[in-house]
Amino acid sequence: MSMTATMTYHNLIGGKWVDARSGRTFTSASPANRDDVIGTFPASGVEDVDAAVAAAKGAFSGWSLTPAPKRGEILFKVARLLAEHKEELARLMTREMGKVLPEARGDVQEAIDVAYYMAGEGRRLFGMTVPSEMPDKFAMAIRRPIGVAAIGRRTVMPNFWASSEGAVRPKSLRPSVAA
Repeated sequence: MSMTATMTYHNLIGGKWVDARSGRTFTSASPANRDDVIGTFPASGVEDVDAAVAAAKGAFSGWSLTPAPKRGEILFKVARLLAEHKEELARLMTREMGKVLPEARGDVQEAIDVAYYMAGEGRRLFGMTVPSEMPDKFAMAIRRPIGVAAIGRRTVMPNFWASSEGAVRPKSLRPSVAA
């Protein structure tokens, strides 16, 4: 018997919660008690990643006009939410992966720290000027969003403010804590 109610999760694509295109799902259970089912997750495939990338491309032009400091503010909110739910997330990691609770708390704290750090980077998105070989020429670089990337969960926050749009597909072995 499950220790808590089994949740069913979906992919977030184009602002909507959707099932995997294949319709397939899988369950994640506690390694300490295989009867303790954490949740049912979409068995996402290439079609789902393609749909997420297409949705991100559709949102790119509007999102790329959002100033980097505003994107940083969104990451700051993510950091606050992670901090508010730190214990809950750590306990879920322990339940799903079998990590000892202090280590899981450390992992969540690392995510909080990275989110706060990357939020601040939105205010430090500097370009640069460089000397030109030509007299009467001024050379500079400006950083701005250039397109969509399908990225792994460890690079979500750094890419969020710098690259604009992304499609994320967490590792299927740890879906609820990677989401």
